[in-house]
Amino acid sequence: MNEQNDSQALRLPSYERAAGVHPPLASPAYGSTALRAPQQPLVLLPQNLTEVTGPLLGAERVTAADSDLTRQHEGEAIGQRIIVRGRVLDSDGRAVPDTLVEIWQANAGGRYRHAIDQWPSPLDPNFTGVGRAMTDSEGRYEFTTIKPGAYPWKNHDNAWRPAHIHFSLFGRAFTQRLVTQMYFPDDPLFAHDPIFNSVPEPARPRLVSRFDLATTRPEWALTFVFDLVLRGSAATPFEDPQEDA
Repeated sequence: MNEQNDSQALRLPSYERAAGVHPPLASPAYGSTALRAPQQPLVLLPQNLTEVTGPLLGAERVTAADSDLTRQHEGEAIGQRIIVRGRVLDSDGRAVPDTLVEIWQANAGGRYRHAIDQWPSPLDPNFTGVGRAMTDSEGRYEFTTIKPGAYPWKNHDNAWRPAHIHFSLFGRAFTQRLVTQMYFPDDPLFAHDPIFNSVPEPARPRLVSRFDLATTRPEWALTFVFDLVLRGSAATPFEDPQEDA
């Protein structure tokens, strides 16, 4: 390739995994990582055009109703209504517009609508626990939902998960893919949860939402703010995408 063609060649961005942010792949206190963590050094694959220029999901597939988990059925969902809102930012602090944000969660009693979740907490026939939204031009998203309950998960003796909401984001490229969990302030189960504590201590506050009275809707719903950062040293810690509890 001559000098002129070289100057016109496509320059692909690269994304590095920040140190000290994400949990180790093997966390002994988190039992299922013993089965999932790789036993050999990871092989880093090159980031080509496909990895850094997609996905294109189509905003028209997401409707306003998809972001209100309390109105997806004929009846009223049971529990404390909450609003979860925030911004999606990239590693340079810039807004990420028009990107898909998906959530899933347990109901107010701490039970998922899933075949393998059989602990004796009642299912809510008017709450499925899944939603999606697109960020606006400033990277903002918003969901209306029910505050989830804690639930047992059998990782260790008397193990209970803190209340949390799962998040899935695609960002601007497949290399920005993020699956994580949002927790609520001052949960007494934090100290006892191996998943939360597998995240390096300095990064743990990034997983905890902030209560915001100023944007609470009077006589309707409390508001929690949760900003997400894709990649970089300020990234929101990554959760193992195979973790479904």
